[in-house]
Amino acid sequence: MPTYEYACDACGHDFEREQRMSDDPIKKCPKCGKMKARRMIGAASFILKGGGWYADGYSGSGKKAASSGASSEQAAACATCPAAKKD
Repeated sequence: MPTYEYACDACGHDFEREQRMSDDPIKKCPKCGKMKARRMIGAASFILKGGGWYADGYSGSGKKAASSGASSEQAAACATCPAAKKD
């Protein structure tokens, strides 16, 4: 469920609420009680949970082994291409 940021135009109170996307925006300020609350545009955020997520976006050693094999195949293919031969 997304978290929405709100601000009250009457008292300046900032608050957040978890709401469904289909829920109507909150109008009543929980601090002053006036109907001056409005939804703010905030930065989107998400959390990556579970194994396999790394800060740099790459996975563990399994991919490195596969990519090193692919690069050797590419090198062999490039060695046979006409542009690679400079005699």
